Amino acid sequence: MANTKTVSPLTNMSNRKRKADDDGDETMSPMSSPAISARSLARPSKKVRSNELVGRPLSLPRLLETLDADQLRMVLERLCERHPDIGQEVVTGAPRPSVSSALDVLQNYHIKLKEAAPYGESSPEYTYYRIKEPLVALIDALSDFTPQYLPPIETQPNSSLHFLDGATKLIHDLPNWEPQTYRHHKESAYDDISRAWALVIIEAGKRGGGFNLHTGGWDQTLARHNEQSGGRLGTAMSAMANSVGWMGPGPSTQGNAADQNSILNQLMSGAYGSPVRVGPW
Repeated sequence: MANTKTVSPLTNMSNRKRKADDDGDETMSPMSSPAISARSLARPSKKVRSNELVGRPLSLPRLLETLDADQLRMVLERLCERHPDIGQEVVTGAPRPSVSSALDVLQNYHIKLKEAAPYGESSPEYTYYRIKEPLVALIDALSDFTPQYLPPIETQPNSSLHFLDGATKLIHDLPNWEPQTYRHHKESAYDDISRAWALVIIEAGKRGGGFNLHTGGWDQTLARHNEQSGGRLGTAMSAMANSVGWMGPGPSTQGNAADQNSILNQLMSGAYGSPVRVGPW
């Protein structure tokens, strides 16, 4: 009788397990997967946190985020006062203010002045003392900003003239007091701005004989300012007459005939210096 070899079930299971191990069957051994090992190694370590919670001041960047422009300006001013060398670095390193930015600052002072005015009817004395502080602040700001746009600091006449134009409009809007005692602020502002106009006009007149003043219409602009001020810009008007008077009157003040005979128009048309015809020829 032939011998029959009996295979144990445990032997079959052992063979299948070795087969799976030899083939690298990942389903049989999940932890041996290279992908899973890579993911586990790339996992960031957890930040160790202390269980102790205590108060602490903000860091400098976070603190600066909470400050508005006025607060930052105050902090910087105090820092510069305590350390003059830092203040000098700020002065030399800060960009030069534009005409529009300077006029915006002056306009803000003017807004504060209007907001301080009392409502309804009130005596000139009461009104003056209500607005005196913002009024003086505006006048002081005008006095500080104006030299920044005068020669030799400002070398472009148009920039100077645009600033003076805006500054003069603000002076026009200052209150007109009935008592002469309270008028000195506005009178002084007109005197200062008139001398500033004269300085810029004289310097601009040296460049091209004042052509830029006339062709830019600045002589007419100044004339309107002088009229609105009640003739308080006499110094500036005299400087303008000396700089562009030889060119003849502007087109808005005289007729076309006078304008055609001005030296400026003769130069522009090429007729200046040509022989003058006499008689009907």
